[in-house]
Amino acid sequence: MDWKSRRIEAILEQALVEDKATSDVTTAVTIDPALRASATILAKQDCVISGLGCIPRFLEIFARLDKRNSGRYEVVSHPEIFDAVRVKKGQAIAVIRHNARVILACERVILNLMQHMSGIATVTRQYVDAVAGTKTKVLDTRKTVPGLRVLDKYAVCCGGGENHRLDLSDGILIKNNHISLGGGIEKVLQRAHENRAAGQTIDIEVRTFDELRLALDNGAESLLLDNMSPGDVKKAVAMVQERGGKIPVEASGGIVLDNIRKYALAGVDYISVGALTHSAPAVDLSMRITAEIY
Repeated sequence: MDWKSRRIEAILEQALVEDKATSDVTTAVTIDPALRASATILAKQDCVISGLGCIPRFLEIFARLDKRNSGRYEVVSHPEIFDAVRVKKGQAIAVIRHNARVILACERVILNLMQHMSGIATVTRQYVDAVAGTKTKVLDTRKTVPGLRVLDKYAVCCGGGENHRLDLSDGILIKNNHISLGGGIEKVLQRAHENRAAGQTIDIEVRTFDELRLALDNGAESLLLDNMSPGDVKKAVAMVQERGGKIPVEASGGIVLDNIRKYALAGVDYISVGALTHSAPAVDLSMRITAEIY
């Protein structure tokens, strides 16, 4: 993750602006402007960490927005703690040493983002662990918080998952509505083959065995099996194998932690799970702040 990219900086700056972090009236009327403090971020539950890189970036962006409260800072974490690492309840994740007013002003945005991202990473790790020992890879989807997709998808990778398309320009995926509006599987696949750019693979969603046969007959190069049962997925994989091709097969729809292993054992290459990003609960993190004593 390039935490210094313009895209990420815009997201973090907007979070600070939204919270009016440079206008923290409570801190302004209660805290000595010269006071320095030490803040420890603690895990209040077992989880997988994601988003550590946001801490120094928030502090740097805050300093640019409010030069009155800039100054030197330090962010320290144990060498064995970094994004994608599992931590235990009560474990210290990082320590921030900085002006007390800055820490208080940035406390909530830092925790909000790390709790959100670590929640996604933690749920993703649960799904990845559930298919351990199979060939199946766990993928995310585009069902992400608007504006936060790049961070959500990074968090999925921290949890051991892999990214599906980043956006609509990132590959051809013909779904049910494309098929319906485009005149059927045969026509949309024909158009896709005629109009695609060099190097683009044609992936198509199918829901029945008849649609699967049509897709295979008309040059599908990757298949998304939508809302099929594990038993039907197994039959579909066998149908693809009988054709002698090595077409990647993905399952999606109605797949949860309790049944994902059944789908993996059905022989698919990929399983995409929207819940990784749209339903992951934030993990519980806290920040314990104390004044630095000289």
